[in-house]
Amino acid sequence: MLELKNICFKRDNKEILNNINLTIDSDKFVVITGPNGSGKSTLAKIIMGIEKPDKGQVILKGQDITNLDINERAKLGMGFAFQQPVKFKGITVYDILKLAAEKDLNRREACDILSKVGLCAKEYIDREVNSSLSGGELKRIEIASVAVRGSQFAIFDEPEAGIDLWSFQSLIKIFEDMRKIIKGTTLIISHQERILNIADDVILMKNGKIENKGKKEEVLKEVFESNTCSKLKE
Repeated sequence: MLELKNICFKRDNKEILNNINLTIDSDKFVVITGPNGSGKSTLAKIIMGIEKPDKGQVILKGQDITNLDINERAKLGMGFAFQQPVKFKGITVYDILKLAAEKDLNRREACDILSKVGLCAKEYIDREVNSSLSGGELKRIEIASVAVRGSQFAIFDEPEAGIDLWSFQSLIKIFEDMRKIIKGTTLIISHQERILNIADDVILMKNGKIENKGKKEEVLKEVFESNTCSKLKE
C-alpha cells in the first residue's frame, strides 16, 4: 500500500500539487487521469523519487520513503517507465534486461520476458536500443525491463505517447495481461479511454488536486463528461 500525505509541490513559484492526500491499495491496477497541466506526471515522479515534495510524506507499506532517492526506492520494489524511453547506442536489449534485473539473467529468461510483452525474442534480444527501434518497440522493451525487475509498484507515465495505432492496440493487450507479468500494483498516467476501462480504480486530478477517486465505474462518467479523456477511435 502507498500513502501520500499532504503532498505539496511548486516550480518557479507556480503551485503544481496542492495538499495531495491519497491511498493506493496493494495489487491494484490504477490509472491517474485529468487535463493537461493537472499535475499527474509530477505526482508520479514524486512517488518514484525523481522529484522531491516541498511538503508532505510518501509512505510505502508503512515505511516513510520521502527522503529516499530513486535508486533506494527501486531496491524496495518500485519501477518507473518514462513517456519517452531512453535510447542507448551500443547497448543491446539483453544488456538492458540484465541491468534491470540486478541479478544473473540468462538468455532464456530474457527471451521469456520479451515474449510476454509481445516481441519475438530471437529478433530483438541482440538489437541495440537505439533509433532503429520504433516507439512501440521501445515501449515494450521498457515494460519488459520493469517486469524483469519484479517491481511490486510499477509506474508508467503516459505509455501511449508517441506510438502508432497498431502499437497502441498491442499495448492495451500487454496491460490487460500485466497481472501475469508484474505481481503487485500498477499505476498508469493516461488520458486514453481504453486504458481507463481496464483499471480497477481511477483517480481524477484537476488543478493539482485529487478531484475524485474510486472504482472505474464510479469515476469514468465524470471523466468523460468533463472531457478530460482523449478517445482513440479505431
